[in-house]
Amino acid sequence: MESTSSKPKKQRKSHYTKALHKVQAQFGGHLSRELRKQTGKRSLTIRKGDTVKVMRGGKDFVGKSGKVTAVRRAKLQVLVEGIIRKRTDGTERQIPFRPSNLMITAIEEKDSRRLEKNITTKVKKDGK
Repeated sequence: MESTSSKPKKQRKSHYTKALHKVQAQFGGHLSRELRKQTGKRSLTIRKGDTVKVMRGGKDFVGKSGKVTAVRRAKLQVLVEGIIRKRTDGTERQIPFRPSNLMITAIEEKDSRRLEKNITTKVKKDGK
């Protein structure tokens, strides 16, 4: 049994040294209303290729949407296509977002296993 601590120092250490397969649980993003009806779920893990909408962040970025180009699990960051900031030296950089600040509007359709697992039609069982 793992003991839990309320000390901020230990909470931070736990967060930064967590195994990446456990960090994946924190990569959930809310689904749009249409996807909620399709899947019967409220959230899914954000993956590369999904289309997302920015719900929170800088005022210039809220409401914009694009495809996920990269997922950085170690840093808890998601990079979205088309959302960039120009640097002082003239280069452009993508803005990282936390997964909790994004809403999934479309799921990538190449991953058939993920679609089979998550997109199911709701069928009520007889007798229950």
